[in-house]
Amino acid sequence: MLALILDDAEMNNLVIVAALRPLAGCTPHDFTAPAEALTFAKANACEIGVVITDYEMPVMDGIEFIRALRCIPELATVPVVMVTSSDQRSLRRAALEAGATDFLPKPADPVEIRARVSNLLALSAAHRAQREHAAQLAREVAAAVALVEEREREIVSTLMRAAEHRDADTGDHIVRVSTYVGLIAEALGHSPAECRQLSLAATMHDVGKIAVPDSILLKPGALTPGERREMELHAERGQRILGGSASSVMRLAAEIAVSHHERWDGTGYPHRLRGEAIPLPGRIVAVADVFDALTTERPYKEAWAPEAARAFLAEKAGTHFDVKVVEAFLSRWPDVVAQVTFASNKAA
Repeated sequence: MLALILDDAEMNNLVIVAALRPLAGCTPHDFTAPAEALTFAKANACEIGVVITDYEMPVMDGIEFIRALRCIPELATVPVVMVTSSDQRSLRRAALEAGATDFLPKPADPVEIRARVSNLLALSAAHRAQREHAAQLAREVAAAVALVEEREREIVSTLMRAAEHRDADTGDHIVRVSTYVGLIAEALGHSPAECRQLSLAATMHDVGKIAVPDSILLKPGALTPGERREMELHAERGQRILGGSASSVMRLAAEIAVSHHERWDGTGYPHRLRGEAIPLPGRIVAVADVFDALTTERPYKEAWAPEAARAFLAEKAGTHFDVKVVEAFLSRWPDVVAQVTFASNKAA
């Protein structure tokens, strides 16, 4: 490991360097200017095992140097020794508060220097081993999480393939809705992990439609009141299909399935929830789902132009939809239009 030595007096540096040379595994590097020492520290932060600094120096004293050193993330816990001829408590207290680990008196004794630095290098090595172990554990946890997420994606893919057998448009619809959901969640300030989970869960919002008869699901004309009631049952059926799982994404998907047809003013289904009583994921998917339904061709209607669908969302914000969700969606309008254009070109 490297030992960084800073003293504006070259002779003091030579004494410390000579004292450290017998230490196995320790390579000393000395400097007389704090700025040069900091530049070296930033470039070699991962290899530095101990820092020894004088207190009285021009431009930047030892306490200021330690503060600057501690701003380098990799050196936040590296042992720092201050060499000083002062026994003032206030000085030592200030040094400790700045991040000093230990002190050496002036003039420094070579034997004491070696003993102190040897112990501190061992401490530094232990800290490094602990960090590496923590990093390895973090990598293992990340790998395990990635495996779980991959299994969840496989489950979702299986469910969605089943749904696609019922409705040829379902596959493309869920992909588009998932994309819109991701844009909304991002605009609302959700973390990347939350955006991914919401997007994945949203792909299952209409899974309950697998229980809807083809005569209703694929009907080209308007539904009768009875057929409409049958169609609306897909929300609760989706919740039953997805509910009861230990998987967080499945629980989220169940919540979305049962709530994405609720309306802000309480006129939706199946439970006529109102306002913020509707789970936020359901409110997000409601906007994405309706927008995609409007802008794509269906057996019973032609596709709307994106601007017409935008005007509809703006008009219905506060009655059908959550105003904040609509605003978040429209704040990503260029991305939305790009997705609509891509879908149109694909269909052509």
